[in-house]
Amino acid sequence: MFFGLNKYLKILLPKGLFYRSLIIVAAPTIILQIIITIVFFDSIWIKANKGMTRSLVATFKTLHDVYLNDKENLEFLEDSYKNNFNFDIDIQKDKLPSISAEKKFRPMDRSLRRELKSVFGNNNYWFSTSKYKNAVEIKIKAENEIIQFIVPKEKIATSSVRLFLLWITLPSFVLIFIAIIFLKNQTRPIINLAKAAERFGKGEYINEFRTSGASEIRKASYEFDRMVKRINRHLNQRSEMLSGISHDLRTPLTRLKLQLAMLNQKDIGEKMSNDIDEMEKMLNNYLQFAKTQVQEDSSAININIFFKEILEGIKNNKLHFEESNKELILVARKMALKRCLNNIILNGLAYGDNVYISLKQTTNRLTIIIEDDGPGINEEQFKNVFKPFFRIDKSRSLNKSGVGLGLSIAEDIINSHGGNIKLSKSVHNGLLVKISLPF
Repeated sequence: MFFGLNKYLKILLPKGLFYRSLIIVAAPTIILQIIITIVFFDSIWIKANKGMTRSLVATFKTLHDVYLNDKENLEFLEDSYKNNFNFDIDIQKDKLPSISAEKKFRPMDRSLRRELKSVFGNNNYWFSTSKYKNAVEIKIKAENEIIQFIVPKEKIATSSVRLFLLWITLPSFVLIFIAIIFLKNQTRPIINLAKAAERFGKGEYINEFRTSGASEIRKASYEFDRMVKRINRHLNQRSEMLSGISHDLRTPLTRLKLQLAMLNQKDIGEKMSNDIDEMEKMLNNYLQFAKTQVQEDSSAININIFFKEILEGIKNNKLHFEESNKELILVARKMALKRCLNNIILNGLAYGDNVYISLKQTTNRLTIIIEDDGPGINEEQFKNVFKPFFRIDKSRSLNKSGVGLGLSIAEDIINSHGGNIKLSKSVHNGLLVKISLPF
């Protein structure tokens, strides 16, 4: 039972820290004001109104009895009550109105009806609290005549209830407003920290993160800034080391090429030269992998124009691009994303006759689908091909002279943008690469 209630409350309550904190602050204040209001109405206002109404009806009863027994002093009574109690009394030779003017759910009407009924009985009175703005009209049956009373409303109900409600609600709103300002200031550093972590997770460069807020939040922000700097330093060292090794190996390879060119045995020299060319291509792949770690600023990219630029650079009529009918703008690192898509498209062209590119848009994500009609990859190898330096059988490798870094580079770039990349079988019996990126 409690588990189900807890689950329902989790669904019902807001998810954000600011709104949850606001409920913690505002809920006790609102509940307290409601309790005070209920206690006031029940113990003070309703009872006070009941006593005032009972006293007024007792006055009506006294005047009614005096009129029945001593009609000679009627004018004296009318003048006396008008001057001292602000009552207007009139004697009418008429009948009670047949149409009731009572408001059933109005507190003043309920209180007046209850007291008049208990004193004069049913069908012996009539009243209206809405005919006049500041007065109540009451008619009481006296034998064959009607005694009409017009009395001020403050004789029946206290006029301080609105002032009380104003003093109850106005300070509550002021306190809640002040609480909102303080909570905004407390939650803003947490939101900034979350945004910075999200940006860093997408591969954006975080230069200097300014700490603010409470001491615990400042501590978390400070440690986050230190972590970002350590990770950036590690990535820079890795890319610089890989780039340095690749550059250093070019010098001995160049010397080997010169020595092979001077050999008299041309057949042996040609074979060794082919091996050196392949080693150079491998070094180029290493350098390309190192370039993916280079910091690059993000910019807004029009995806339709971006793919047109890629297709113009490749210039192959086997490429089929299905352009989106909407203007899709993605904030990303343009050169890194271009390198990733080029790798996948060129791989499809190398092993298939045609490559098909399509775009899909959801609420907050962009999906890029690249398909080919080549031999494809076995499903058992879908996870392995993303591992660095992993090469599958000769029927399908990322490139014929590659070292198994193509899809690793592609996955690294997509993950650094906060997206994901998946492989599956294409409807064209080749490979389908599905890339999902957040807007």
